[in-house]
Amino acid sequence: MSHLSLADRSEIENGLRHGDSFRAIADRLKVARSTVMREVKKHAQESNKGAKGRVTNRCIHRSQCDRHFLCGTCNRPLRNRKCSSCHHCNEVCPDFVEIKCERLARPPYVCNGCTREGICVLRKKFYIAAAAQEAYRKLLVSAREGAAVTDAERREMSDTLAAGFKKGQSLHHIVQASPDLFHVSERTLYKYVNSGLLTPVGRIDLPMAVKMKPRRRKGVAHKVDRKCREGRTLADFSAFMAARPGLGVVEMDSVEGEKGGKVLLTLNFNSCTFMMAFIREANTSQSVIDIFNFLEKTFGLELFRKLFPAIITDNGSEFSNPAALEASLRDGERRTNIFYCEPMASWQKPHVENNHRNLRAIFPRGASMDHVTQEKAALAMSHLNSKLREGLDDIQAIKLFETIYGKGVLEKLGVRLIAPQDVNLAPELVK
Repeated sequence: MSHLSLADRSEIENGLRHGDSFRAIADRLKVARSTVMREVKKHAQESNKGAKGRVTNRCIHRSQCDRHFLCGTCNRPLRNRKCSSCHHCNEVCPDFVEIKCERLARPPYVCNGCTREGICVLRKKFYIAAAAQEAYRKLLVSAREGAAVTDAERREMSDTLAAGFKKGQSLHHIVQASPDLFHVSERTLYKYVNSGLLTPVGRIDLPMAVKMKPRRRKGVAHKVDRKCREGRTLADFSAFMAARPGLGVVEMDSVEGEKGGKVLLTLNFNSCTFMMAFIREANTSQSVIDIFNFLEKTFGLELFRKLFPAIITDNGSEFSNPAALEASLRDGERRTNIFYCEPMASWQKPHVENNHRNLRAIFPRGASMDHVTQEKAALAMSHLNSKLREGLDDIQAIKLFETIYGKGVLEKLGVRLIAPQDVNLAPELVK
């Protein structure tokens, strides 16, 4: 394994929290012990966290110190108390010498899993999977920026190409005529020229470029985790539900408007045909993760698990990071279970697809959603879920949802019951 994923880092964080050794964690991840050790040391984050009910004084002299009024003017009610009983001592005392925790100098190098964390006032370090993944992502992006060419090499290639283009030669002819002057492929040279890296040479100098229109290419779907379907297929979903009869199922999908614009994330509760919708700036994996984190913060972990015990969705790239969707903000605990339909089989999540027909009355296909705010999305859901449906014996879905999960959930979502005669499912509702 050359790179650790978010799921791997979550496993490291959970292992540290339970006091597992680097060797035990490495064996579970099937990597070297040194890989886990370097990962923890590299991404450990310092924390100024103290301890509830204890003064955050980290000075080595705190037990013998007898100093008073180091701050000059003390606003504390008991003016005769020693400065060592105040956390300001760490900043103002000239003789302050900080105590370093010995645990941080040896494995596991962090405070995850330490039994004294709740009473310790010393400076701490923690390994947090989400923060480590973000630091890794930024490093990966920065490492892939720019071109692998020095200024001297760039100038030499620019001069050679400029001289050849001036004579009407093609890039291929120039490279083949002077192969020893180039250490990159023709394809890379074309990229350098098109990006303006080889100034003064530019795209306009390519003999055929000004005559040809850009080729239309079919986009390749980006997958955050190419193995995201492993253990989460429709067959796995069926086995999961067979072992848990009566468990609620939520179907998840995206509703696009104008290409490249805002997108809706829809969550349909099969038990009552109630739908939630959340506006996103772009159809990315991170935008879905942000919605899930928002819902956990809004409802709390226990209610989140009750609302979303099992979610089935399609194979869109925005849903291709199930580990992040399943991991709670609370130490990476599992908060839900993600499963996928078969490719090109939207009929395997029929409830959300059928409900999209009603939603499309408000958000027509191809129409821009850039003017839609979350308040407008909640208003649309209020009207959609208040529609009388023959399949529900003309009971509004919002009433069924309230009976199962309570009115408090609707209030936090900003969704309310609309009188039948006032239900509006036209685009003007959100204009």
